Amino acid sequence: MYDRVGGMPFFETLTGRFYEGVEHDGVLRPLYPQDLGPPRRHLCLFLAQYFGGPRSYDEERGNPMLRARHLPFRIGSEERDHWMEHMAAAVKAAGLSPLDQAQVMTYFEAAASHLVNAEP
Repeated sequence: MYDRVGGMPFFETLTGRFYEGVEHDGVLRPLYPQDLGPPRRHLCLFLAQYFGGPRSYDEERGNPMLRARHLPFRIGSEERDHWMEHMAAAVKAAGLSPLDQAQVMTYFEAAASHLVNAEP
């Protein structure tokens, strides 16, 4: 899928749109460091790798271990829902084919739910 959607520029734009939403979200913003640049880069590299691009994420950060990396943060259903709202908007704005959009949204829905580690 990586090459089909335009490679790294696609994932840079997608994560940029996503973080524009996070920056002004009262629920999510407190979970992130002051400088959103590093988490934006990490997400971009991870998504590019996950969807068939270069293994840059692994080379820089090692195994993704998504759940373990997110355990220090309280992630409940409210945080998951806000995250999905911003990611869904970013994906919708990307103009993907219906098949590609369904594929990435299926992944995001599963991953976001998997990271929930706190009850309301």
